[in-house]
Amino acid sequence: MKWITRERPKIDRIACPWLIKKFVDAEAEFIYVPFDAVLDKAKELNAIPFDVPNVEYTHYNEQCTFDFIIKKHQIQDPAISIIAGIVRGADTDRHDIAKESAGLWAISAGLSYNITDDHTLLDTGMVMYDALYSWASHLYQQNHLQNSPFEKLLHEVYNKLLKDNKVSGKTPSWVKDLKDIIQDQIDTQFAFDLKKISNELDLNPSYLSREFSKYFEDLNFGEYVRKLRIEKAISLISNSSHTLTEIAYMTGFSDQSHFTRIFKLHTGKNPSAYRKKNQKSNSDTKGK
Repeated sequence: MKWITRERPKIDRIACPWLIKKFVDAEAEFIYVPFDAVLDKAKELNAIPFDVPNVEYTHYNEQCTFDFIIKKHQIQDPAISIIAGIVRGADTDRHDIAKESAGLWAISAGLSYNITDDHTLLDTGMVMYDALYSWASHLYQQNHLQNSPFEKLLHEVYNKLLKDNKVSGKTPSWVKDLKDIIQDQIDTQFAFDLKKISNELDLNPSYLSREFSKYFEDLNFGEYVRKLRIEKAISLISNSSHTLTEIAYMTGFSDQSHFTRIFKLHTGKNPSAYRKKNQKSNSDTKGK
């Protein structure tokens, strides 16, 4: 069977073909076309469209297309359940779902940057997901540090240091500096690079990542930045005439569909509904 989706895949549009090939349709053929051409080409080629709006195989609420395929085809493999969380976290920019999601996003984005041919990218991605499946099937409970007593000892000492610092109740000086750095970006480009920020603060990135939530509303770095992006978007929707696509770009989202998903998660409404409600509220206020 032929399956068709948007060109330039990164997460879901590589993970889903791998899942389909392995558990649904071993002879599947995958086609990548421009977004606007997916539905027309699907009819023309008698192909199943996936990971685009208004089709069966797509995102539902907070779950991605990978999740839907698992549910639709009743895939019960425990390793796939593990991978599903990682894919969902990477594809929806919610790295709190699984700690491996950030790594999957980084590798996938790097592959997409290096490989410009979508089918070559898919072939490479298939190898990557085969490796991830082996890890989820056989190595999920294995910790790298368990193979090195010296590294494990250092890790224990490091965790004790973090615990002792937490007990002391003192707020480190870097917290204020970090808040200033983030605030400087709010009205500009939202270009947050944790490694670069760590260098500016003269902190280890791993330490900063681990300690961040204690001083920033119990949110991890990604969650806190997304919260600020949505707050900025709300301000722009309420006080400017920018289009929603422009606002998505101005607040650091890679595309409007991603912006819409994250906005709805935070506010309970999609951006267009939020703008309509805000305009109605302002109109009613002026009429009084």
